[in-house]
Amino acid sequence: MSASLEPSLQAPRTFWLTARAAFIAVVLAVLALLPAYAALSGDSFVLILFTRVLILAIGAVSLNLIMGYGGMVSFGHAAYLGIGGYAVGILAKEGINAGLVQWPAAIAVSALYALVVGALSLRTRGVYFIMITLAFAQMIYYVAIGLDRYGGDDGLTIYKRSQFGGVLDLNNKSLFYYLCFALLLASIYLVARIVNSRFGLVIQGARANERRMRAIGFPTFRYKLACFVIAGAMCGLAGALLANHTNFISPALMHWTRSGDLIVMVVLGGLGSQFGPLIGAVVFLLLEEGLSRLTEYPDLVLGPILLLVAIYLHGGIEGLLKGRHG
Repeated sequence: MSASLEPSLQAPRTFWLTARAAFIAVVLAVLALLPAYAALSGDSFVLILFTRVLILAIGAVSLNLIMGYGGMVSFGHAAYLGIGGYAVGILAKEGINAGLVQWPAAIAVSALYALVVGALSLRTRGVYFIMITLAFAQMIYYVAIGLDRYGGDDGLTIYKRSQFGGVLDLNNKSLFYYLCFALLLASIYLVARIVNSRFGLVIQGARANERRMRAIGFPTFRYKLACFVIAGAMCGLAGALLANHTNFISPALMHWTRSGDLIVMVVLGGLGSQFGPLIGAVVFLLLEEGLSRLTEYPDLVLGPILLLVAIYLHGGIEGLLKGRHG
């Protein structure tokens, strides 16, 4: 009897896995073909919107690395977006437009900041960790406001996008879109390799039971700090892309509410899932854009929707496709 029941028990799992794979394939195909649609329809706004989606998805992927797999709920992750953006903007203001200088600088400064924040915050856990990351983010937010030479609270306009010696023309919107798309896929692949490596297994083990991991000889603090720095560097790259996309950077990008948006994207798509941050970024930003056109108070509608997702879809959208809902 057990043998006869086995196929019926396996069928739903196969269906959900197929649904998930098909859904992700459709999302990636739509994103890949979007510039062609924009060119044929003459709708340039859709390309601008989805370029932003791809960039913020990179930020969400980096947050998912520490929060979804490492259990480190950072409420200051948007600070790295701002740091990466300001690295590009400040260098451009000083006449340095070379992308091979700006982008590594954005990554390096973000990684250094993550090293400092992580070294202090990772000695705590729970709400204390959340509050320390939030405090550091607000600190760098007010530092940016005080940078009068670079626009202060009004922000900084970037008149030239990063230059790559004529090899890449970032003023070409389709080319820039595909660059962001390629970097997003590379980020997803990198995180997948990390979490499935020995390093990633230690990070996930520390999330489950850090005391036991230390007892068997793993220096969990160093592992978590390295993971924290990698996530900060990835988000710094997203900040550099965002600065080139908007040709503008302001302290508002580093506000704690922007960190909240990144958390919502990760949770909405699926915490600790490979493509969850991308799905969450697409759904969240499309909902935000659509509701802003329908009502003057989009947050009054968006808030309850996100609340229902948090209550009933514990695995997010990707979890629903895997059949983990309920």
